[in-house]
Amino acid sequence: MGFFRRLFGAERDAVDSPDEDAEEAERADVSPAELDGAERAHELEMARFEQDRTDDLMRRQQRYAERSWTPPAQGGERRSDDEDAPKA
Repeated sequence: MGFFRRLFGAERDAVDSPDEDAEEAERADVSPAELDGAERAHELEMARFEQDRTDDLMRRQQRYAERSWTPPAQGGERRSDDEDAPKA
């Protein structure tokens, strides 16, 4: 949450959780370059975890999902009981 507050420019007084206060104080002496490096490392770790979690078939299904073929809708707007319905 602290990342979003900094991103959108929220005031320091708007922090409402003591846990977030501790996290913010801990990060106060960390440079932006170090934060960026830590964020990239976390993203790489998450990508590796996701790759380990999914098997080859699932990855191929996700990769080609947008190219999948779906059959055209059969029929249309008209239904079989439309002829029997009284016209208003």
